[in-house]
Amino acid sequence: MPQPTDTTQRTRPAFATPTDVATHGEYTIRRDPADARPLYRFAGRITADGSSGYRAEPGRYHLYSGWFCPWAHRVLLQRALHGLEDVISVSYVDGTRDARGWAFREAYGPDPVNGFTLLRDAYEATEPGFDGHVSVPTLWDRQTGRVVSNDFVTLGLDLATQFGAWSNGTDTYPEHLRAEIAELDSWIGPQVNHGVHRAARDTAIRATLLSAFARLEDRLADTDYLAGGQLTEADVRLWVSLVRYRGRAGDPAVLPPLSDFPLLWSYARALYQLPAFRETTDFTTFTDPSALLPDWDTPPTRSA
Repeated sequence: MPQPTDTTQRTRPAFATPTDVATHGEYTIRRDPADARPLYRFAGRITADGSSGYRAEPGRYHLYSGWFCPWAHRVLLQRALHGLEDVISVSYVDGTRDARGWAFREAYGPDPVNGFTLLRDAYEATEPGFDGHVSVPTLWDRQTGRVVSNDFVTLGLDLATQFGAWSNGTDTYPEHLRAEIAELDSWIGPQVNHGVHRAARDTAIRATLLSAFARLEDRLADTDYLAGGQLTEADVRLWVSLVRYRGRAGDPAVLPPLSDFPLLWSYARALYQLPAFRETTDFTTFTDPSALLPDWDTPPTRSA
């Protein structure tokens, strides 16, 4: 079983060998079909008072992330929006994988906490013989030497609500809006978040996605945000998909530009002007090199 190490004692960083599908095979989830546990197996919760077993503390937790992943992007946004960059450290896996799963390579640097070369090593250190899904984001606890969570939904919410003592005071998940945020997610989740990468290849999914865009266009007619007139988790969840819309080279042939929904496009660009959104976004990691990107940099007008 891989053992955590103090990378400060290393003279050279440890990196995985290059992605090699021919040698290692494609990534698959090694999971017993009879295993009733969820796909995202680690679901520990961070609590301000430590009642969950994981107390919110500065410097205790490390986030393994990936620039390419919309689910990881959500958590990075919550970290940035709440000013937790100096409270929870982060490192990034490489954007390609083979059967070994996500790995640490020169492009984004080594694992600064344990010196692992594969993210799977963190899972093995937590559960020897791990046979589930190795994913980003993954939250590591330095104190116990184990993975706390790879559940991107609850992980993002815990960053938004449990680190108030070190936060900048932002509240993206206010109690009085939680039911509304959940209702929005009940249709934005399946129709947009899970449809945006499949819409170009599936007529039914494309129709559903564009219908959701039209519904969002109506909702944004007299508000700048999705819920309660303020920036919330609902906006975070939607935006990470909007910014990845039409990111593949063949998408424009079948998908209309986001500018066909002017209020939605204005909303998306307005969010991109905020430092947290801009600084956690690297288009090169999730957009085909030949894809034609729209102009995200020009601030919108409210009527755009």
